[in-house]
Amino acid sequence: MTQDSGDPDRSFNERLKVARDRRGMDPRSKAPGEEPDVLGKSPLGVGLRVGLELVSAFVVAVAIGYGLDWVFDTKPILTVAFIPLGGAAGIVNIYRTFAPKPDKGPKTGVS
Repeated sequence: MTQDSGDPDRSFNERLKVARDRRGMDPRSKAPGEEPDVLGKSPLGVGLRVGLELVSAFVVAVAIGYGLDWVFDTKPILTVAFIPLGGAAGIVNIYRTFAPKPDKGPKTGVS
């Protein structure tokens, strides 16, 4: 049997890593623009992010409600109606932050 000569400068570990990456056996490395894992960050950073997302959702909802009240002259009905929507949007954002990410698992090679 002939041995695959390949590039003589590549070590066994480099070739093994390429083969494992090709088969999907190693965890995928993050791309430069990809969001890092939230749970790996400091508790202070996670807490600040959660608080900021909740407050910003409320502020946007109140601003939209107040703006629509101003346009339609229906003060404060639409502002009151948008407050629960802002709360729900903030809770959905927090859920997305902590929800388990779907793992695609190893590639099987079958398309």
